[in-house]
Amino acid sequence: MTDALHLLDETHTSGDLLAEIRTRTPEIGGNLGGWPGLTLYRFTQPTAPHWDEVKSLSLCIVAQGRKCVVVDDREYVYDAFNYLVLSNSRHFTAEILEATQAKPFLSLVLQIDPNLVRRISADIFDRRTTTFGRPPQGKPESTFVTPLDRSLVGAMVRFLRATDTGADRRVLAPVYLQEMVYRVLQAEQYSRLLEVAATEVASNPLSEVISYVQENMSQPLTVSDLAERVALSPSAFSHLFRDVTGKSPYRFVKEMRLNRARELLLEGELSVTQVSRAVGYSSTSHFINEFRDRFGASPRAYCDFDSLRRDLRVRKA
Repeated sequence: MTDALHLLDETHTSGDLLAEIRTRTPEIGGNLGGWPGLTLYRFTQPTAPHWDEVKSLSLCIVAQGRKCVVVDDREYVYDAFNYLVLSNSRHFTAEILEATQAKPFLSLVLQIDPNLVRRISADIFDRRTTTFGRPPQGKPESTFVTPLDRSLVGAMVRFLRATDTGADRRVLAPVYLQEMVYRVLQAEQYSRLLEVAATEVASNPLSEVISYVQENMSQPLTVSDLAERVALSPSAFSHLFRDVTGKSPYRFVKEMRLNRARELLLEGELSVTQVSRAVGYSSTSHFINEFRDRFGASPRAYCDFDSLRRDLRVRKA
Protein backbone atom coordinates (compact mmCIF):
# COMPACT_ATOMS: atom_id res chain seq x y z
CA MET A 1 0.00 0.00 0.00
CA THR A 2 2.97 2.32 0.55
CA ASP A 3 3.70 2.50 -3.19
CA ALA A 4 0.12 3.48 -3.93
CA LEU A 5 0.04 6.14 -1.23
CA HIS A 6 2.73 8.25 -2.86
CA LEU A 7 0.75 8.22 -6.10
CA LEU A 8 -1.28 11.00 -4.50
CA ASP A 9 1.65 13.32 -5.16
CA GLU A 10 2.16 12.27 -8.79
CA THR A 11 0.76 14.00 -11.84
CA HIS A 12 -0.89 11.59 -14.25
CA THR A 13 -1.57 12.31 -17.91
CA SER A 14 -3.87 10.94 -20.59
CA GLY A 15 -0.89 8.84 -21.72
CA ASP A 16 -0.83 7.10 -18.32
CA LEU A 17 -4.55 6.35 -18.60
CA LEU A 18 -4.09 5.03 -22.14
CA ALA A 19 -1.34 2.69 -20.94
CA GLU A 20 -3.46 1.40 -18.05
CA ILE A 21 -6.45 0.62 -20.27
CA ARG A 22 -4.28 -0.93 -23.00
CA THR A 23 -2.75 -3.45 -20.57
CA ARG A 24 -6.20 -4.35 -19.20
CA THR A 25 -7.94 -5.03 -22.53
CA PRO A 26 -6.48 -8.21 -24.05
CA GLU A 27 -9.78 -9.09 -25.75
CA ILE A 28 -11.72 -7.31 -28.48
CA GLY A 29 -14.95 -5.91 -27.05
CA GLY A 30 -15.66 -5.71 -23.33
CA ASN A 31 -13.11 -6.79 -20.70
CA LEU A 32 -13.97 -7.20 -17.02
CA GLY A 33 -12.25 -4.53 -14.95
CA GLY A 34 -11.91 -6.38 -11.65
CA TRP A 35 -14.23 -3.95 -9.85
CA PRO A 36 -18.04 -3.97 -9.61
CA GLY A 37 -19.49 -2.04 -12.55
CA LEU A 38 -16.12 -1.50 -14.31
CA THR A 39 -15.78 -2.63 -17.93
CA LEU A 40 -12.92 -1.78 -20.27
CA TYR A 41 -13.22 -1.88 -24.07
CA ARG A 42 -10.98 -2.49 -27.07
CA PHE A 43 -12.15 -2.27 -30.69
CA THR A 44 -9.96 -2.34 -33.78
CA GLN A 45 -12.57 -1.10 -36.23
CA PRO A 46 -15.70 1.11 -36.12
CA THR A 47 -18.97 -0.55 -35.09
CA ALA A 48 -22.57 -0.13 -36.17
CA PRO A 49 -25.00 1.47 -33.67
CA HIS A 50 -26.33 -0.97 -31.07
CA TRP A 51 -28.68 -0.69 -28.10
CA ASP A 52 -27.38 -0.65 -24.54
CA GLU A 53 -28.58 0.30 -21.04
CA VAL A 54 -27.22 1.61 -17.73
CA LYS A 55 -28.92 1.38 -14.34
CA SER A 56 -27.06 4.14 -12.49
CA LEU A 57 -24.68 7.02 -13.02
CA SER A 58 -21.99 5.83 -15.43
CA LEU A 59 -18.70 7.50 -16.15
CA CYS A 60 -17.56 6.84 -19.73
CA ILE A 61 -13.97 7.77 -20.61
CA VAL A 62 -12.22 7.25 -23.95
CA ALA A 63 -8.42 7.04 -23.89
CA GLN A 64 -8.08 6.60 -27.66
CA GLY A 65 -10.58 6.83 -30.52
CA ARG A 66 -14.04 8.37 -30.68
CA LYS A 67 -17.56 7.22 -29.80
CA CYS A 68 -21.13 8.42 -30.33
CA VAL A 69 -24.01 7.78 -27.93
CA VAL A 70 -27.62 8.73 -28.72
CA VAL A 71 -29.98 9.31 -25.79
CA ASP A 72 -33.57 10.48 -26.33
CA ASP A 73 -32.75 11.37 -29.96
CA ARG A 74 -29.86 13.58 -28.86
CA GLU A 75 -26.33 12.80 -30.04
CA TYR A 76 -23.31 12.90 -27.72
CA VAL A 77 -19.84 12.47 -29.24
CA TYR A 78 -16.87 12.04 -26.94
CA ASP A 79 -13.18 11.23 -27.26
CA ALA A 80 -9.85 11.56 -25.46
CA PHE A 81 -10.59 15.23 -24.72
CA ASN A 82 -14.15 14.84 -23.40
CA TYR A 83 -15.92 12.30 -21.22
CA LEU A 84 -19.57 11.26 -21.09
CA VAL A 85 -21.76 10.92 -18.02
CA LEU A 86 -24.98 8.93 -18.14
CA SER A 87 -27.17 9.03 -15.05
CA ASN A 88 -30.37 7.31 -13.96
CA SER A 89 -31.77 4.35 -15.90
CA ARG A 90 -31.03 4.98 -19.56
CA HIS A 91 -31.49 3.15 -22.84
CA PHE A 92 -29.24 4.44 -25.59
CA THR A 93 -27.51 3.51 -28.82
CA ALA A 94 -23.72 3.41 -28.98
CA GLU A 95 -21.42 3.52 -32.00
CA ILE A 96 -17.62 3.39 -32.26
CA LEU A 97 -16.59 6.06 -34.76
CA GLU A 98 -12.79 5.78 -34.78
CA ALA A 99 -10.78 2.58 -34.34
CA THR A 100 -7.98 0.83 -36.28
CA GLN A 101 -5.58 -2.04 -35.74
CA ALA A 102 -2.73 0.43 -35.23
CA LYS A 103 -4.72 2.75 -32.96
CA PRO A 104 -7.54 0.72 -31.38
CA PHE A 105 -10.47 2.31 -29.62
CA LEU A 106 -9.74 2.04 -25.88
CA SER A 107 -12.18 3.12 -23.21
CA LEU A 108 -13.78 2.32 -19.89
CA VAL A 109 -17.25 2.55 -18.41
CA LEU A 110 -17.66 2.67 -14.65
CA GLN A 111 -21.17 2.30 -13.22
CA ILE A 112 -21.31 3.89 -9.78
CA ASP A 113 -23.55 3.03 -6.83
CA PRO A 114 -26.37 5.62 -6.73
CA ASN A 115 -26.04 5.80 -2.93
CA LEU A 116 -22.46 7.02 -3.28
CA VAL A 117 -23.54 9.63 -5.81
CA ARG A 118 -26.35 10.87 -3.57
CA ARG A 119 -24.07 11.08 -0.52
CA ILE A 120 -21.35 13.10 -2.24
CA SER A 121 -23.91 15.26 -4.04
CA ALA A 122 -25.64 15.96 -0.71
CA ASP A 123 -22.33 17.09 0.80
CA ILE A 124 -21.89 19.57 -2.04
CA PHE A 125 -25.48 20.85 -1.83
CA ASP A 126 -25.41 21.13 1.97
CA ARG A 127 -22.54 23.61 1.87
CA ARG A 128 -24.29 25.74 -0.72
CA THR A 129 -27.65 25.57 1.05
CA THR A 130 -26.04 26.88 4.23
CA THR A 131 -24.46 29.79 2.37
CA PHE A 132 -27.27 30.78 0.04
CA GLY A 133 -30.20 30.04 2.33
CA ARG A 134 -31.77 27.53 -0.10
CA PRO A 135 -30.66 24.67 -2.34
CA PRO A 136 -29.79 25.14 -6.00
CA GLN A 137 -32.80 25.18 -8.29
CA GLY A 138 -33.42 23.01 -11.33
CA LYS A 139 -32.72 19.41 -12.15
CA PRO A 140 -29.24 18.45 -13.38
CA GLU A 141 -29.01 17.06 -16.87
CA SER A 142 -29.07 13.26 -16.93
CA THR A 143 -26.58 13.03 -19.80
CA PHE A 144 -23.76 15.39 -20.60
CA VAL A 145 -20.31 15.63 -22.18
CA THR A 146 -17.64 17.51 -20.24
CA PRO A 147 -13.99 18.36 -21.05
CA LEU A 148 -11.68 15.81 -19.46
CA ASP A 149 -9.18 17.52 -17.17
CA ARG A 150 -6.07 16.21 -15.47
CA SER A 151 -7.62 15.99 -11.99
CA LEU A 152 -10.14 13.38 -13.15
CA VAL A 153 -7.52 11.55 -15.21
CA GLY A 154 -5.27 11.36 -12.15
CA ALA A 155 -8.05 9.99 -9.94
CA MET A 156 -8.93 7.36 -12.56
CA VAL A 157 -5.31 6.21 -12.97
CA ARG A 158 -4.90 5.92 -9.20
CA PHE A 159 -8.17 4.01 -8.95
CA LEU A 160 -7.19 1.50 -11.64
CA ARG A 161 -3.78 0.86 -10.10
CA ALA A 162 -5.27 0.51 -6.62
CA THR A 163 -7.57 -2.31 -7.78
CA ASP A 164 -4.54 -4.52 -8.54
CA THR A 165 -3.56 -5.50 -4.98
CA GLY A 166 -5.59 -6.62 -1.97
CA ALA A 167 -4.73 -3.93 0.60
CA ASP A 168 -4.85 -1.08 -1.91
CA ARG A 169 -8.11 -2.42 -3.30
CA ARG A 170 -9.73 -2.43 0.15
CA VAL A 171 -8.37 0.87 1.45
CA LEU A 172 -7.41 3.14 -1.45
CA ALA A 173 -9.68 2.19 -4.34
CA PRO A 174 -12.87 3.37 -2.54
CA VAL A 175 -11.15 6.70 -1.75
CA TYR A 176 -10.20 7.27 -5.40
CA LEU A 177 -13.69 6.23 -6.49
CA GLN A 178 -15.18 8.93 -4.24
CA GLU A 179 -12.72 11.44 -5.68
CA MET A 180 -13.84 10.62 -9.23
CA VAL A 181 -17.52 11.08 -8.34
CA TYR A 182 -16.68 14.36 -6.63
CA ARG A 183 -14.75 15.59 -9.70
CA VAL A 184 -17.65 14.73 -12.00
CA LEU A 185 -20.22 16.43 -9.78
CA GLN A 186 -17.99 19.48 -9.42
CA ALA A 187 -17.68 19.75 -13.21
CA GLU A 188 -21.47 19.59 -13.57
CA GLN A 189 -22.11 22.03 -10.74
CA TYR A 190 -19.54 24.48 -12.14
CA SER A 191 -21.89 25.31 -15.01
CA ARG A 192 -24.89 25.48 -12.72
CA LEU A 193 -23.12 27.89 -10.41
CA LEU A 194 -22.56 30.26 -13.33
CA GLU A 195 -26.29 30.04 -14.07
CA VAL A 196 -26.99 30.94 -10.44
CA ALA A 197 -24.79 34.00 -10.85
CA ALA A 198 -26.94 35.21 -13.74
CA THR A 199 -30.32 34.64 -12.06
CA GLU A 200 -29.80 35.15 -8.32
CA VAL A 201 -27.84 38.36 -7.99
CA ALA A 202 -29.84 39.57 -5.02
CA SER A 203 -29.74 36.38 -2.93
CA ASN A 204 -26.29 35.02 -3.74
CA PRO A 205 -23.43 36.95 -2.11
CA LEU A 206 -20.91 35.59 -4.63
CA SER A 207 -22.99 36.00 -7.77
CA GLU A 208 -21.85 39.59 -8.25
CA VAL A 209 -18.24 38.43 -8.04
CA ILE A 210 -18.75 35.65 -10.59
CA SER A 211 -20.55 38.00 -12.96
CA TYR A 212 -17.77 40.55 -12.52
CA VAL A 213 -15.14 37.96 -13.41
CA GLN A 214 -17.08 36.94 -16.53
CA GLU A 215 -17.33 40.54 -17.68
CA ASN A 216 -13.72 41.50 -16.86
CA MET A 217 -11.84 38.32 -17.69
CA SER A 218 -9.21 40.13 -19.77
CA GLN A 219 -8.20 42.29 -16.79
CA PRO A 220 -5.95 41.43 -13.82
CA LEU A 221 -8.09 39.99 -11.03
CA THR A 222 -6.87 39.62 -7.45
CA VAL A 223 -8.52 38.04 -4.43
CA SER A 224 -8.39 41.41 -2.66
CA ASP A 225 -10.24 43.12 -5.51
CA LEU A 226 -12.94 40.45 -5.59
CA ALA A 227 -13.33 40.45 -1.79
CA GLU A 228 -13.79 44.20 -1.79
CA ARG A 229 -16.77 43.90 -4.13
CA VAL A 230 -18.71 41.99 -1.46
CA ALA A 231 -17.31 43.96 1.51
CA LEU A 232 -15.34 41.04 2.95
CA SER A 233 -11.73 40.65 4.00
CA PRO A 234 -9.63 38.57 1.59
CA SER A 235 -9.43 35.79 4.20
CA ALA A 236 -13.19 35.66 4.90
CA PHE A 237 -13.93 35.89 1.19
CA SER A 238 -11.58 32.99 0.39
CA HIS A 239 -13.14 30.79 3.08
CA LEU A 240 -16.67 31.59 1.88
CA PHE A 241 -15.73 30.99 -1.74
CA ARG A 242 -14.16 27.60 -0.98
CA ASP A 243 -17.19 26.54 1.09
CA VAL A 244 -19.53 27.40 -1.79
CA THR A 245 -17.58 26.19 -4.82
CA GLY A 246 -15.17 23.63 -3.37
CA LYS A 247 -12.31 25.62 -4.95
CA SER A 248 -10.13 28.57 -4.03
CA PRO A 249 -10.96 31.88 -5.77
CA TYR A 250 -7.69 31.64 -7.71
CA ARG A 251 -8.42 28.15 -9.03
CA PHE A 252 -12.04 28.95 -9.85
CA VAL A 253 -11.09 32.07 -11.81
CA LYS A 254 -8.36 30.17 -13.63
CA GLU A 255 -10.82 27.48 -14.68
CA MET A 256 -13.28 30.15 -15.84
CA ARG A 257 -10.52 31.71 -17.94
CA LEU A 258 -9.46 28.39 -19.48
CA ASN A 259 -13.02 27.25 -20.19
CA ARG A 260 -13.73 30.56 -21.91
CA ALA A 261 -10.46 30.25 -23.83
CA ARG A 262 -11.55 26.82 -25.05
CA GLU A 263 -14.82 28.31 -26.35
CA LEU A 264 -13.00 31.14 -28.15
CA LEU A 265 -10.49 28.77 -29.71
CA LEU A 266 -13.20 26.49 -31.06
CA GLU A 267 -14.99 29.51 -32.56
CA GLY A 268 -11.84 29.93 -34.67
CA GLU A 269 -11.90 33.72 -35.01
CA LEU A 270 -8.89 34.57 -32.80
CA SER A 271 -5.28 33.42 -32.71
CA VAL A 272 -3.85 31.64 -29.66
CA THR A 273 -2.14 34.87 -28.57
CA GLN A 274 -5.35 36.87 -28.96
CA VAL A 275 -7.31 34.29 -26.99
CA SER A 276 -4.73 34.28 -24.20
CA ARG A 277 -5.02 38.06 -23.87
CA ALA A 278 -8.82 37.97 -24.07
CA VAL A 279 -8.97 35.75 -20.99
CA GLY A 280 -6.39 37.66 -18.97
CA TYR A 281 -3.02 36.01 -19.66
CA SER A 282 -0.13 38.39 -20.25
CA SER A 283 2.15 35.50 -21.26
CA THR A 284 1.08 33.29 -24.17
CA SER A 285 3.52 30.54 -23.16
CA HIS A 286 2.07 30.48 -19.64
CA PHE A 287 -1.43 30.28 -21.11
CA ILE A 288 -0.40 27.37 -23.37
CA ASN A 289 1.08 25.46 -20.42
CA GLU A 290 -2.01 25.93 -18.25
CA PHE A 291 -4.34 25.02 -21.14
CA ARG A 292 -2.36 21.82 -21.69
CA ASP A 293 -2.50 21.00 -17.98
CA ARG A 294 -6.32 21.33 -17.96
CA PHE A 295 -7.26 19.80 -21.31
CA GLY A 296 -4.34 17.48 -22.10
CA ALA A 297 -3.25 19.20 -25.33
CA SER A 298 -1.90 22.53 -26.51
CA PRO A 299 -4.50 25.05 -27.76
CA ARG A 300 -3.45 24.52 -31.37
CA ALA A 301 -3.48 20.71 -31.11
CA TYR A 302 -6.87 20.84 -29.40
CA CYS A 303 -8.33 22.96 -32.22
CA ASP A 304 -6.74 20.80 -34.94
CA PHE A 305 -8.24 17.68 -33.36
CA ASP A 306 -11.66 19.29 -33.08
CA SER A 307 -11.49 20.42 -36.72
CA LEU A 308 -10.56 16.91 -37.85
CA ARG A 309 -13.39 15.48 -35.80
CA ARG A 310 -15.90 17.85 -37.41
CA ASP A 311 -14.60 17.04 -40.91
CA LEU A 312 -14.99 13.32 -40.27
CA ARG A 313 -18.55 13.82 -39.06
CA VAL A 314 -19.39 15.85 -42.18
CA ARG A 315 -17.92 13.20 -44.48
CA LYS A 316 -19.78 10.46 -42.67
CA ALA A 317 -23.08 12.37 -42.96
